Amino acid sequence: MGDEIQAMIERLRAGDVRTLARAVSIVEDGLPRAAELLAGCRASRKALRVGVTGPPGAGKSTLVDQMVRLLRSEGKTVGVIAVDPSSPFTGGALLGDRIRMQGFAGDDGVFIRSMASRGAIGGVARAAANVCSVMEAAGRDVILIETVGAGQDEVEIVGLADVTVVVLAPGMGDEVQSLKAGLMEAADVFAVNKSDSGGAEAVESGIVAMQGLAAERGGWVPPVVRTVATTGEGVAELMAAVLRCAEQRGNRRSFDFGGKSAAFAQDDNSLSEGGVSELMAAVRLGVEQKPERKRTPYGVKLDHLGVAVRNIEAARGFYEALGLTVVHEETVEHEKVRTAMLPLGETRIELLEATEAGSVIGRFIERRGEGLHHIAVGVPDVDAMFTRLKAKGIRLASDAVLVGVGGHRYFFVHPMSTGGVLLEIVGEGEAG
Repeated sequence: MGDEIQAMIERLRAGDVRTLARAVSIVEDGLPRAAELLAGCRASRKALRVGVTGPPGAGKSTLVDQMVRLLRSEGKTVGVIAVDPSSPFTGGALLGDRIRMQGFAGDDGVFIRSMASRGAIGGVARAAANVCSVMEAAGRDVILIETVGAGQDEVEIVGLADVTVVVLAPGMGDEVQSLKAGLMEAADVFAVNKSDSGGAEAVESGIVAMQGLAAERGGWVPPVVRTVATTGEGVAELMAAVLRCAEQRGNRRSFDFGGKSAAFAQDDNSLSEGGVSELMAAVRLGVEQKPERKRTPYGVKLDHLGVAVRNIEAARGFYEALGLTVVHEETVEHEKVRTAMLPLGETRIELLEATEAGSVIGRFIERRGEGLHHIAVGVPDVDAMFTRLKAKGIRLASDAVLVGVGGHRYFFVHPMSTGGVLLEIVGEGEAG
């Protein structure tokens, strides 16, 4: 390595911002000795690279601005790469986040670079990876990569970022449809931005519904976080979700959200055993400082599966052979049904036996035979959910909230509103 490049790398590692700007220009433009410079930079420790992508107009730039502010409040140094559309005449960027993010002028802890996409597939400039390496050599803790916002073609960012945030917002037309051709698979975390406006719930529900169609992501289910970028609401929760994803994948850097450090091992690419424990404690603390938002809207979770059988005594033998045990039996007179509950992990199986042939379960077995009768989901406030669904014109199979097994309160949603599945809504945490 030449003396000039070696001196430049030493100045980079010392945090000299002017040297950083010069080095970024060298590698971005492919100037002489760029390869030598990159070789020296790539020996540096790695930053956490966070991609921020999504359709135009979702508020990505404003959200990135708030993410930077949060990181700086925690004392982290940040690099921002804003990949903007290229001019068809000059090849330069049409817009620049160096103009949009003037609030960080004079803060050497934030380095912002706008780059023209130059026709690169996926909305990520070909030189962006090299720029990340230079920023890492300069000791940046986190690098935020904001893409063009062209929509479905931005999945290339997955290969560049450690964690990818897909930003959506209500009122943009077919928001979730835009995920089907790639962004659904690209997302590690979803941010429903502008959530203070109407329609955020529908976007969130659409994402959760589509997640059932997504490929397995190594056990990681992309959480959905609501944000309001103009005020910073939800940004701490968003960064906590990013951190959880990074920890699962073994990213080695140190972060501090909520006032508690997470020590990362600096001598290899994995977290030390103690670092993992501290990191998870930091995540929990950072999120617990504000009410945790569950991934599913309104705290909905699977409560039980209702299985219609001709005779409970005959049917329970199979389940008991699996190691399941009936913990509660009851006859619900107004439903003309006998029930038996068998816990199964965090949910339950409910066996349903008709006490009269003309009852709901009796008619079901007569028409279809034994089998799955309904799926039940629990909600924190069953009355509020009943009122909400009714107000939205969703067809219900119950005229009111009823009282069932063990005194739990419930109502049914008609299969015509659910794609052919009888859905029971039950009060969470109630006996039954």
